[in-house]
Amino acid sequence: MQARKKYVLLGLCACCWLVLFYWGGGVQLRLLRLLTRQRGEVVRPWPNWTDRAFLPRYAHLDELQTDPGSAESPRQRRQAWSAIYKDSRCRMETCFDFSRCRRRGREGFRVYIYPSEKNDRVSESYRKILMSIGESRYYTSDPREACLFVLGIDTLDRDQLSGQFVPNVDERIRGYPLWNDGRNHLIFNLYSGTWPNYTEDLGFNIGQAILAKASLNAEHFRPGFDVSIPLFSKDHPQKGGERGWLVRNTIPPRRKYLLMFKGKRYLTGIGSDTRNALHHIHNGKDIVSLTTCRHGKDWEKHKDARCDHDNLEYERFDYQELLHNSTFCLVPRGRRLGSFRFLESLQAACIPVLLSNGWELPFSDVIQWNQAVIEGDERLLLQVPSTVRAVGNERVLALRQRTQMLWEAYFSSVDKIVLTTLEIIKDRVFSHISRNKYMWNSLPGGLLVLPEYSTHLAHFPFYYLGLGVSPGQEFTAVIHAVTPLVSQSQPIMKLLQVVSKSKYCSQIIILWNSEKPPPNRSKWPPMPVPLTVTDGRRKTTSRFLPHVAIETEAVLSLDEDTVLLTSEVNFAFLVWRSFPERIVGYPPRSHFWDPLKHAWGYTSKWTNDYSIILTGAAFYHRYYHYLFSHYLPQSLRTLVDRTSNCEDILMNFLVSAVTHLPPIKVAQRKQYKELPSPQGIKSVPWANPEHFNQRQECINTFANWFGYMPLVHSQFRLDPVLFKDQVSVLRKKYKDLERA
Repeated sequence: MQARKKYVLLGLCACCWLVLFYWGGGVQLRLLRLLTRQRGEVVRPWPNWTDRAFLPRYAHLDELQTDPGSAESPRQRRQAWSAIYKDSRCRMETCFDFSRCRRRGREGFRVYIYPSEKNDRVSESYRKILMSIGESRYYTSDPREACLFVLGIDTLDRDQLSGQFVPNVDERIRGYPLWNDGRNHLIFNLYSGTWPNYTEDLGFNIGQAILAKASLNAEHFRPGFDVSIPLFSKDHPQKGGERGWLVRNTIPPRRKYLLMFKGKRYLTGIGSDTRNALHHIHNGKDIVSLTTCRHGKDWEKHKDARCDHDNLEYERFDYQELLHNSTFCLVPRGRRLGSFRFLESLQAACIPVLLSNGWELPFSDVIQWNQAVIEGDERLLLQVPSTVRAVGNERVLALRQRTQMLWEAYFSSVDKIVLTTLEIIKDRVFSHISRNKYMWNSLPGGLLVLPEYSTHLAHFPFYYLGLGVSPGQEFTAVIHAVTPLVSQSQPIMKLLQVVSKSKYCSQIIILWNSEKPPPNRSKWPPMPVPLTVTDGRRKTTSRFLPHVAIETEAVLSLDEDTVLLTSEVNFAFLVWRSFPERIVGYPPRSHFWDPLKHAWGYTSKWTNDYSIILTGAAFYHRYYHYLFSHYLPQSLRTLVDRTSNCEDILMNFLVSAVTHLPPIKVAQRKQYKELPSPQGIKSVPWANPEHFNQRQECINTFANWFGYMPLVHSQFRLDPVLFKDQVSVLRKKYKDLERA
């Protein structure tokens, strides 16, 4: 009984203490502040240094503070945000109409762009965004088909002092019949707010629209609804973009400079506290941190005692040279949270060290940024040098390699930035067939992984190595037939016999692409494997349709007049199993740059290198059928069908764009060339001079769409062991390859 009273008494004491703490704490703090003011001390916000004697060696306290009069509390910021964005709690489940997207099943994700009005001003950057959407496979000109709507009004720059600012947006969008308080709308923005505070105010109410915005604050970001995008300049390329600067497996991983920054220093206003303190870590040796006051019209009016010295030091170093020779690059916040330095560092394989507290990083929903950047704290700038020095060489190399993967997959062009935004939203709409984090964060990147094909990693050829998976041990032969069957001695008959004898052949599909109907099954020879004849619908691209009948991972694509041996087929298949993400085959071709014509050229000459393997006799993974039919634009496929040409070149472009690697040539007993035949002699189509000229034109059309030349040259050829060696034929596994 005494013990129970004792515990009750202790509990009452604890409750009283808590009440006094919560209710009396505010009074105590106010009394403390009053006393300190009476002592003549100035009360400052963070940082409240305990050892002030230590600080003057590095920085004046004023340099690390924002103007106290302009500081906003978190509650004030939230209230301001709520006043601007009334639907700040929007989620896909509450502010998005899924029914608009699911009317047509998987094909229901369509994007409509409002037509721009006659006198609308559209910036170069917004024009690129609209062009990327308009050329994508998701674009529709019919708003009734649309799942997502994009404004024709330029909303990228909402700084009222900017020449790109478009007024009266609120009034105009409310007049749109389809606006519906922004539901199912996507709004792009790079710059918001204006001097001096640069808030995230867009100047109009976005309602329930999805916001794709640069410099997004994590407090205002609506997870699973908004999309954070990078800040990019008006000169950012529309398509393709430059490759990253990292040479594969660069050794040593560290560069001349450990850490660098070169940029503006803001003398007053938001963002000035961080950049004004950067000079404290500059040592001019392995850490180069340079700032200049020389920007803006009236910079001299605000210059301080350090400006002249900083400007002189600033001119001593070249920015590009620093980028190329630095291991880590500081990316401090500017007036807004984002900075052009972010993309520049990614491309240069200079590991970004972020000093922008509260920044929701681009595409944070899907990208694992801890594998590519170091996130610092603006308040702990002096700890940054020791932090980056502690990063080991193995991690440095891993971080640098990841910057290259992310740059090339998502950031090297406006096209990729826009398509990544659309794909993230699409994954939310069709969450049951969406990409996982591994797909987004490993080569070749989420844009080239179509989840409609599969959501299982082991179904994609470029994941085999990482998963420790081996491809299947059988292949499907797909023979493209265009000639009517009139004789049992035609080349296709012999080809059927050769391919069907392969112990790895699972089935043969004849893609009938002739104007005459296919012959009855009795006209075809008996086969040891299943034989299927299917309608090609007279389209050249039908040979790359994802036919349901193809059950194996490996596809052997053949022209009807291809001449091969069974041993050649077997050897090429075994080679493909070692390189399942590439095209492996026989007839090579090459591309080259013609400086006189300022265009790409195509050649069938026998040289020491090649960049194309013709799909008239080649192995590849069946996923490329799906990618060819659903990733490439209709315009390119229409070109191929109209000319009945170039489909093999287009497939090589696609596979090299995915892998960044060349195809692989294997040994072949006989060779053939694409050469014009003598006049007056009827020959196969590929020997026609016009056919060859078309291929020259195709290669430039394809390069223009990709935005760069994805084809890669190679001098690599794989032959069987003891091939052409002066040893007994009995010792050779592929004896027939050397017979005349």
